[in-house]
Amino acid sequence: MSVMNDPALGLIPGPLHDRLEPLSRAKAWYGWAGYIAPAVLDTVEFEYFALRNQAALFDISPMHTYRVTGPGALAALNRMVTRDAAKIAPGRVAYCAWCDEDGMVIDDGTLFRLAEDDWRLCCQEPMLTWLLDATWGFDATVTDESDTLAGIALQGPTSFAVLEAAGFDLSDMRPFDHREVEPGLRISRTGFTGDLGYELWMDWNDAVAVWDRLWDADPRGGMRAIGSHALDIARIEAGFLAAGIDFQPVHATERLHRGQTPFELGLGWMVDWTKGHFNGRRALWQVRDRPRSRLLRVDVGGFKPARDALVYHAKRRAAGHITSAVWSPTAKRNIALAHVKAGALDRRKPDLWAEIYTAQEGRWDRRMARLTPLAGPFYKPPRARQTPPART
Repeated sequence: MSVMNDPALGLIPGPLHDRLEPLSRAKAWYGWAGYIAPAVLDTVEFEYFALRNQAALFDISPMHTYRVTGPGALAALNRMVTRDAAKIAPGRVAYCAWCDEDGMVIDDGTLFRLAEDDWRLCCQEPMLTWLLDATWGFDATVTDESDTLAGIALQGPTSFAVLEAAGFDLSDMRPFDHREVEPGLRISRTGFTGDLGYELWMDWNDAVAVWDRLWDADPRGGMRAIGSHALDIARIEAGFLAAGIDFQPVHATERLHRGQTPFELGLGWMVDWTKGHFNGRRALWQVRDRPRSRLLRVDVGGFKPARDALVYHAKRRAAGHITSAVWSPTAKRNIALAHVKAGALDRRKPDLWAEIYTAQEGRWDRRMARLTPLAGPFYKPPRARQTPPART
């Protein structure tokens, strides 16, 4: 949907809008956390293949970011998230999730340990009120950095070469490392694509200069700015969850029991029972072996994307629904993420099918496509973890 810069819609330009707007041929903008963001700048195909074969830049400044500091910051965060934050060393990042008192996921995000008592939380949903409540009584201070901290995601197989050409020596940086490479500029080896990639964090007013530095340093001239549609294909290939699509943050639900536990989202590995009490622990202990459903990565028969399709067991009984789906240009397969009721999985070989409707020449065509559950991501190139990374 194209929203452009319409003051009536209440959307405001982000720190890099002056760089993105001249690149926009599609004029396909949307609202992200109150900011104007590109869904597509040129074409989805060009942007996706630049991301997978060379390098791509994506503005992640609209993400919500919060600084938690003070002697009690670790204790407060450890009381909030399900995993053990004490195991995150300074200079490291960890993926984490946090729940309400009923064990339902509020949101997920990345937690940066900047120093011993200095943390940064990056997430999709606004969390200031929740963080203030969660840190009440602890010797910790919460600062909302969402409108002052800018972020640029540099992703793709040549991303290391771009950074090297821009003057950054990150050959020893491992996945989920981060460091301040220059005063006010921090780089983390993180991303939402499952590929080799980095995220650069800086003051809102410095974002244009950092963008230009990366843009001008591209040694091969094939780097592109991309929108959310190309990124969405990549994150589905990586098997990553998107809040509001693959799960509903419980604070955003309107009906009881519409939230999901970490066990139902495949995030049970992040629940640490040994670290002591955390929010939702008692409720999660009660349901640890009784998930109502499971979020599966599935291979879809045929080539028609199955997003929003209903899932059936043995083509007869409704058993769930598909949340994200796409034909993967790189994996050359039809892939999807699907919520499936636990009862349909109590068999050695689940007989799962998606009911897909497609419009063809003015009429709707219905087909049933077999779903094959898969373990692990659909796409996981070795370069994503190689240290030092390759330059090509």
